[in-house]
Amino acid sequence: MIINLNLTDVETEYKIFRRNILNKINLKEDRFGFEIEITIKLAHLKCRVYEVSVSYWGRHCSEGKKTTWRDGIRAILCTLNYGIFNKDKRVY
Repeated sequence: MIINLNLTDVETEYKIFRRNILNKINLKEDRFGFEIEITIKLAHLKCRVYEVSVSYWGRHCSEGKKTTWRDGIRAILCTLNYGIFNKDKRVY
């Protein structure tokens, strides 16, 4: 809706880039917001984004999962920041 990409789950994607594309992007996030930031910035650069199925088995907290509700809030804030409010500085 914000970036006009139809992706199932941004946080579980593998990310592969050409070096010249990655050099154009200034990344700021270092935790859960990274996936949102890089996906939105690639969309702003008009890069082709492909989603490929992978097998994935999620962990439970007892198995070492560290994701909490705070990470979900951070993902929403990153979506708003990089997708809506920061359109003048899309990639830089």
